Amino acid sequence: MPIPGVHIAAGLMMGLLVVGSALADQSPSQAPYGAGDDSKPRGVIGISLQVGAERIGDPAILYVGMVHPEGPAQQAGLGHGDEVVSIDGTPVKGKRYEEVVGMIRGEPGTAVKVGVKGENGLRELSITRVAGDKLPKGPTGSHGSPAR
Repeated sequence: MPIPGVHIAAGLMMGLLVVGSALADQSPSQAPYGAGDDSKPRGVIGISLQVGAERIGDPAILYVGMVHPEGPAQQAGLGHGDEVVSIDGTPVKGKRYEEVVGMIRGEPGTAVKVGVKGENGLRELSITRVAGDKLPKGPTGSHGSPAR
């Protein structure tokens, strides 16, 4: 489901790369918020999230902004523009962005159930986390496509 232009314009556009693999070679002082915290589980599913809303003051909605082309989320069928509605059966409505990222991350080899709403309707995907450094690195452009 494409993200409406108003979501992009009014959204907060916080692209925290849940993948973490692109940050593996950076020191914690160079990494974005939360990426260098070694106390957090290192298992990822290969997505970045964006926050959007219809209007300023409306409840925030979490969208999949990027899916790593070789990550477990892509293999499970998660796509750009899907709205994240639950993690392991817990609704994300009203949760802080950092809380949702923490719910998605976990130990590599364990599964997380991500409830999404998109072009294929409402569905729940079981995605097995991988170590962030196991996802292939390389130059990528918008949404995981090769850079031009």
